[in-house]
Amino acid sequence: MGDDPLPRAAETVVIGAGQSGLMLSWLLRQAGREHVVLDRRPRLGGGWQDRWDEFQLVSPNWTTAFPDFDYDGPDPDGFMRRDALIERMARYAEVIGAPVELETDVTRLTTLDGPARRIRLETSRGPIEAREVVVAAGAFHAPKIPAAGAEISPDVSQLHAHHYRNEASLPPGAVLIIGSGQTGVQLAEELHERGRTVFLSVGHCGRSPRRYRGRDIFWWLRNIATRGPEVGVVLRSVDQLPDPRLRFACNPHLSGHGGGHDTNLRKMAADGIRLVGRFEGADGTRVRFAPDLAANLLYADTFFDDWVRPLCEEFVEKAGVDAGPDDREPFEFAPPEVTELDLAAEGVSTVLWTTGYMLEFDKWIALPIFDEQGVPRHVRGVTEVPGLTFLGLPWQLNQTSANLSGFAIDARYLAERW
Repeated sequence: MGDDPLPRAAETVVIGAGQSGLMLSWLLRQAGREHVVLDRRPRLGGGWQDRWDEFQLVSPNWTTAFPDFDYDGPDPDGFMRRDALIERMARYAEVIGAPVELETDVTRLTTLDGPARRIRLETSRGPIEAREVVVAAGAFHAPKIPAAGAEISPDVSQLHAHHYRNEASLPPGAVLIIGSGQTGVQLAEELHERGRTVFLSVGHCGRSPRRYRGRDIFWWLRNIATRGPEVGVVLRSVDQLPDPRLRFACNPHLSGHGGGHDTNLRKMAADGIRLVGRFEGADGTRVRFAPDLAANLLYADTFFDDWVRPLCEEFVEKAGVDAGPDDREPFEFAPPEVTELDLAAEGVSTVLWTTGYMLEFDKWIALPIFDEQGVPRHVRGVTEVPGLTFLGLPWQLNQTSANLSGFAIDARYLAERW
């Protein structure tokens, strides 16, 4: 992280100095592997720097423990705020002595012809050649807004959650949030608490309880991912998904605000947040929604019992976990179906898109390795190009691969291949 010139050759180059890239750097250092970590940003902290002012982790603070860097704060079961998390990532890089080169944007990656197996990276500070390259650049590249958003009147302000910072920065008036994954429900609550009238367009997203049988949901995910295979309980792997598009399904909604809590859309509706169905299109200030709100709420209600709870119960039985009873409390409320909204009549001044991101690897990786969704073809991060691997992809192995619970498993797998 100094001012020395960028090396022109390296055994291994890691692209991205977020948590996955730093964790891999630690593993490489332990193995005595010469390497360099490149990051386009001027400061450490990774993609967390793009989150809004009051952002908090949805996973407990103990999930930010990394190799040689245990969580040492006063509240392991709390939920870290954005700036504290950024500071922690920077401190981790210093503690492990990660050889990070900031303000180094990789603009093109390709392979070199010839008998030597080399990869060439063009960067904003000149070229580098490497034998191994690990792309640890995450999956949040370009904010995604449906094309139909252009049909909304220019009199209504529109922005993606990527560019949202706080409630005070929005024009006065009601807010329509489109997207009901983790970001959508958290921003809906935040804006509602600030006194805004909030409409939330609900899509096909699951819901997870904050705690199940006395333990945080991330305790279950972490333990099933790490200890489960020993007793024969395994999370679904990417090749078991019925449709590869599900790799980009929204994360089950959950919140770390206020000490962490469930985010039940039915309760949010009963408390005054106005729910509508999936966004379909617009004509000026008149916005159309599918008549699927009831179906989407039912999917959210049953997601955990259908996909996660059976694994938890199997793990309890096979691992001998001493767990309490299922103490979830059902909440019954059926909001009305709304298929059209007149933004002007409802005083909606802002449409806030919480519709996720698109991958943009193919804009700078000049190799024919991508599928129709822009995902590199790989097996556990290992591509068909010798020496080129990825870390931190959604469902690289299973649903924990792109979060703090799963980076270590995938990083160790890649490191052990060398």
